[in-house]
Amino acid sequence: MKNTIFTGAGIAIITPFNKDGSINYPKLGDIIDDQIAKGTDAVIVCGTTGESSTMTDEEHLECIKFAVEHTAHRIPVIAGAGSNDTRYAVELSKEAEAAGADGLLHVTPYYNKTTQKGLIAHFTAIADAVNIPIILYNIPGRTGMGIDVASVKELAKHPNIAAVKEASGNISYAAKLIAECGDQIDVYSGNDDMIVPLMSLGAKGVISVLSHVAPTETHLMAQYCLDGNYTEAARLQLEYLDLINNLFIEVNPIPVKEAMNLLGREVGDCRLPLCSMSEEHRAALKASLEKHGLM
Repeated sequence: MKNTIFTGAGIAIITPFNKDGSINYPKLGDIIDDQIAKGTDAVIVCGTTGESSTMTDEEHLECIKFAVEHTAHRIPVIAGAGSNDTRYAVELSKEAEAAGADGLLHVTPYYNKTTQKGLIAHFTAIADAVNIPIILYNIPGRTGMGIDVASVKELAKHPNIAAVKEASGNISYAAKLIAECGDQIDVYSGNDDMIVPLMSLGAKGVISVLSHVAPTETHLMAQYCLDGNYTEAARLQLEYLDLINNLFIEVNPIPVKEAMNLLGREVGDCRLPLCSMSEEHRAALKASLEKHGLM
């Protein structure tokens, strides 16, 4: 088994924006500090939830640098550096490593996609170019392609490919992945509604959206699993299921940013094409936050 980047609950952190649309770095620092104080085990910056797809190159690197410097080695910082252009992904990964990131998150190529052979070549080229661990991101619902278990098994031979963020929502795939590759590569749940199911099979933790509004509970859910206390872990998973579902009632990160704003955190709006929530969905989200005593 390779060195594990983290165990427990990592936050797929939002990028807060000012009213003019620029990145609100003081607010990002406040969120990082709050998460660390409440038990979060890692920060994943510039991922899907961080709206990296609408960042300029300069913003992307500045955001990674800020997260690394502000976190100051208190917990690992994993930088999203994925692209559907292998050359660009390689260069961004080198820059993220130079900025001090502890690891990288790399999504499967989207839109142009590729074959499994091309996927192995894509991730291998990135892994050859850096000296920090990489988490492969399997989310076919967004990218239009998934990573076959056989491809993960092949990629796990590379010393720099350390883990998979599994967000397909397919428990059968996840079980097969862990059964065939779990002694060679770490697995993290990429879905908050599957933390306990995947960790009961051997996953090391979660890369979470729920942690924004319930960091202590998300950390505890994962820690209970690591401790073998699945009764308490399952209790929390089911207790917060309504909130988890409402945090994904519209495209992520629209609901979680709305939730943070409802809680008075003033993180700003999403960038277009992501837009404000419908009033019906906003009411459902607010009701869940109130139900759990978060407002």
